[in-house]
Amino acid sequence: MKWYQMDTDQVEQKLYVSTKRGLSAKQVDERLKQYGTNRLESEKNASKWLIFLKQFQDFMVLVLLAATLVAGLLGEYVDAIAIMVIVLVNGFLGYFQEQKAEKSLAKLKEMSSPVAHVLRDGKWEKVPSQEVVVGDVVRVNSGDRVPADIRIIQSNSLETEESALTGESLPVQKHEASITKDNLDAQDQVNMSFMNTMVTRGSGVGIVVGTGMNTVMGQIASLMVKTEKTTTPLEHKLAELGKVLIGVALVLTALVVIVGVYQGHAVYNMFLAGVSLAVAAIPEGLPAIVTVALSLGVQRMIRKKAVVRKLSAVETLGCASVICSDKTGTMTENQMTVKEVFLNGKWLYVTGDGYDVNGGYFWKKDHVGRDFPNLEPMLLYGMLCNHASLFVKKGKYVVDGDPTDGALLVAARKLGLKPQLHDNYRIIKEFPFDSERKRMSVVIEDENKMRFLITKGAPEVLMPRSTYIMNEDGRKLMKSEDEKQLDGAIDSMADKALRTLAIGMKPLSRHDSLESATLEKELTFIGLYGMMDPPRKDVKKAIAECRDAGIKSVMITGDHEKTARAIAKQLDLLPENGMVLDGSQLNQMSVAELEDIIDQVYVFARVTPEHKLKIVNAFQEKGHIVAMTGDGVNDAPAIKASDIGISMGESGTDVTKEASSLVLMDDNFATIKSAIIEGRNIYENIRKFIRYLLASNVGEILVMLFAMLLAMPLPLVPVQILWVNLVTDGLPAMALGLDQSEDDVMKRGPRNPKEGVFARELGFKIVSRGILIGTVTLVAFMLAFQSNPDNLVYAQTIAFTTLVMAQLIHVFDCRSEHSLFSRNPFENIYLLLAVLSSVLLLLVVIYWEVLQPVFHTTSLGIKDWLFIIAMSSVPSVFFGFTKK
Repeated sequence: MKWYQMDTDQVEQKLYVSTKRGLSAKQVDERLKQYGTNRLESEKNASKWLIFLKQFQDFMVLVLLAATLVAGLLGEYVDAIAIMVIVLVNGFLGYFQEQKAEKSLAKLKEMSSPVAHVLRDGKWEKVPSQEVVVGDVVRVNSGDRVPADIRIIQSNSLETEESALTGESLPVQKHEASITKDNLDAQDQVNMSFMNTMVTRGSGVGIVVGTGMNTVMGQIASLMVKTEKTTTPLEHKLAELGKVLIGVALVLTALVVIVGVYQGHAVYNMFLAGVSLAVAAIPEGLPAIVTVALSLGVQRMIRKKAVVRKLSAVETLGCASVICSDKTGTMTENQMTVKEVFLNGKWLYVTGDGYDVNGGYFWKKDHVGRDFPNLEPMLLYGMLCNHASLFVKKGKYVVDGDPTDGALLVAARKLGLKPQLHDNYRIIKEFPFDSERKRMSVVIEDENKMRFLITKGAPEVLMPRSTYIMNEDGRKLMKSEDEKQLDGAIDSMADKALRTLAIGMKPLSRHDSLESATLEKELTFIGLYGMMDPPRKDVKKAIAECRDAGIKSVMITGDHEKTARAIAKQLDLLPENGMVLDGSQLNQMSVAELEDIIDQVYVFARVTPEHKLKIVNAFQEKGHIVAMTGDGVNDAPAIKASDIGISMGESGTDVTKEASSLVLMDDNFATIKSAIIEGRNIYENIRKFIRYLLASNVGEILVMLFAMLLAMPLPLVPVQILWVNLVTDGLPAMALGLDQSEDDVMKRGPRNPKEGVFARELGFKIVSRGILIGTVTLVAFMLAFQSNPDNLVYAQTIAFTTLVMAQLIHVFDCRSEHSLFSRNPFENIYLLLAVLSSVLLLLVVIYWEVLQPVFHTTSLGIKDWLFIIAMSSVPSVFFGFTKK
């Protein structure tokens, strides 16, 4: 279907849709069934069988399976079957861990997928882009990702970047007129926009003509779906560590085997023991547990309204030393309310808060209405030069669109101006707002065919473009005293933490050129809006907590310097000697000059997105790890350059979200603080189970090595070693990954990003605990064997039980960097359940007669248990008191 050759009416008829009402709910359901969801087919996931079989491809597991085959051929059926069962159970555990991680990552992708603005049943609403159907009327704005192939029916300076399709990075200007030419390639269809391309400027409305695989992007989907699985720096670091540990474990295991054979033990027994020890000692489950810990932490972040788009951000969060945050919507409520109007040289005060349309206008103490000079035209212009819409949801007024635009709509409603007034005016041309222009303009034609321009924007932008000013007697030339009066009004509003917005107009003839360069001059200045955007209630506390954690909070805003200073003081963000810089000062500084003073700067006012990049670079040059927030399309470079790019889930554009590594679902600064706490905790939890796993493994190797060197019998048989690996290593280690953060997690400074895994005495803790666990296990074995030299099974049971219990007590020691006694053991219910289940399984293999010959165990008495608990407590209690 050559949609680009059709005009709007033809497209509407073909797709049975009205551009004024959009599709009905019934039509949407029917088309979803007919065409399917609006998504590209992705690479098929590996089958569950393949994922399960992958658990057995590790070299040491294959060697162990070969060894069990040899055991079976030699008639050692009980050992062979027991080992096979343990290996299978281990495989199932690995499989379930991997499945959980995959599901978490899939959920992440789903949560960070873009949304689309669609017109349905006469109302604009946001829906997930995969729910867009053929015939939907969609609206796109600068920074949005086009949700499907659309035929443009309205273009307001619309430009899209189509490099994903054409390889051409320059934006393409779009228009709505039909094209008569035949056989045009996609890049030449300038009245079409295509799925997954980006809107770089302006806005537009279009009708969806293709979704999913029936789009131009769908035709080349095979090039798009293959995605490489990336690993985080921590996972890469641990993979390298794993290789070193494998080497060390194999050398020590080989030493155990060689010494054992030399001492006269059977080669077969020592080979099987050596392989079992290697399988237990090599932390092959470490990468899987790290992935699961990261994905579980990400799930917790989602519950706290933070969606992680890149897993590497989780570990970087713990290193953050500076948070550069937008003011509007992140530190403030983003519910703009017009509180003051400066008009005709007079102050009007506006009552009512938020988006409630109940309120009024007062001059001094007198209520004023539509007869107040120039008030109605000013509010009408604010309504017409506007992209937002106001509607009732659950009994409350809600704004769809920019909060500033929403505030102007509410201000107009307070004077009694109804939305139906729009029907009397037609927009001929629009010049969209962007961060460089700092203004938006529309050319309007009224019902009498009279045309005029409305411009709204920053006062310092509109005032130089205004030749005239409106007062009670009508239009007059703007003089220097008028400019002084306006400057005084702007300063007065800024001192009260009010955001200022100016509005102006210009009468036009039908022959005037519709180019912004010539139109937006010789304006008539109408008046000033003063808007209040109150600080969020929880931000002040979050800033204080970040300060305690060694993290500097920096406010970045496009507002007036005085407004920014007033809000910063309300939030206790700006210290007594803290500096405030504005955009004009930043323009005169090099990055090196900014770097010299940046540690004293807490507020940046009147900044552009280009300034943000300069600020990020200056902080990074000073050695800071920078988190940067943003929502607009032009914020993307700074977000990408920062160490942790943070985009807004509610107000952010798709371009910004794609550049970011973290999305705030509620656009709230306090959520950044929660994400940092979670990021720090995830890293600490990973350190905890590394400490637990490696100390346990050191203990297992050393008890065997020491016994061989002392020419003693084997304290543990192969099947016991494998059982310890399965039961005491797996579940408790996973439960440590679910541990809550310590009370002082936000009292410590940021972690050094160059810090190694074994930093902060972790290496000492692993080796010292491992040596002590191995020693007490061997001593317990020796004492038991001396007391009953004719019963090796009894001594091995004592050693086996002591080793398990020492590890299970040690897991509680791993919960804190300080000491065993510094944390409540009942805080982590998952860890308690994991330890109890391990103890229960231990009792089963000791006391169930059917399993005693399999695991080479025998029943133990009360005295034995008192002895075992005393011995196994020694490592943790000893180091608990020494705090080392």
